Amino acid sequence: MTLVFALILDAVCGEPRWLWSRAPHPAVLMGRAVGWCDRRFNAGRARRVKGGLTIASLGGLGFGIGWLIEVLPPGWLWSTLLAAILLAQRSLVAHVQAVADALRYGVVPGRKAVAMIVGRDTEQMSEAEIARAAIESAAENLSDGVVAPAFWYLLLGLPGIVLYKVTNTADSMIGHRTPRHAAFGWAAARLDDVLNWVPARLTAILIAAASATPTAWRVACRDANLHRSPNAGWPEAAMAAALNTALSGPRNYGGSPTPMPLVYPEGRRCPGVSEIEVAIAILWRSWVLLVLLALVCAAPR
Repeated sequence: MTLVFALILDAVCGEPRWLWSRAPHPAVLMGRAVGWCDRRFNAGRARRVKGGLTIASLGGLGFGIGWLIEVLPPGWLWSTLLAAILLAQRSLVAHVQAVADALRYGVVPGRKAVAMIVGRDTEQMSEAEIARAAIESAAENLSDGVVAPAFWYLLLGLPGIVLYKVTNTADSMIGHRTPRHAAFGWAAARLDDVLNWVPARLTAILIAAASATPTAWRVACRDANLHRSPNAGWPEAAMAAALNTALSGPRNYGGSPTPMPLVYPEGRRCPGVSEIEVAIAILWRSWVLLVLLALVCAAPR
């Protein structure tokens, strides 16, 4: 039931500026810890070993802090508050909605808004590319920011959600196949893949159910492996089928073109504001199903 309360609290309050303008968000603290380890240990030989020890140490520390907070009386209150802080339904919807709102005023405002939520180059994006990027971000972050944290909280309580967020933060910062991070971030990226394996597929099921599109699950099974990530392709393919819109495809990173195949290529090729709005509705319906699932798990046996 603490998970149910946390999901509702996050959906109602989101990320209050008055609080996080005065105190560092836990995710910011996690990022600072990862950044310090990157600067301190990502040098010399045995970088893969150092990276493995780094994520093991940070993950173990996060797990231990979560356990200590959980056992402090009243543990249910601290668990609910911190879990709500580490969930991201309201902020995800707000960021995706901001892209739709900006795109109504033109491509240039849309590019600026979508640049806040994606890492690819946005300077030359068309309206369809902006919409696709926003929808892809919505699907992937539903898994990473909502379903996966809720899943690990359900399994392991507060230590589980803190461990997941530490790993996910580390993956976003150092889990890249670049000369600097290919070795040092290897362990963080692989652990993140493991922790997201079940949640990514669960997210695809939620999207299929929330959109009343049974074929979405079949499309996810068919097209998920087209994505370079072993997990992100599942919610993205399900969302593509739910919207009848082709997603993914070529994009630019750092000025260099990156070829990627289309997911659900039989879908429409020119999404716009209306498709983003439908994706947002699916985010909320998926959230409702997740709350119901948590309630089922909370029911006495």
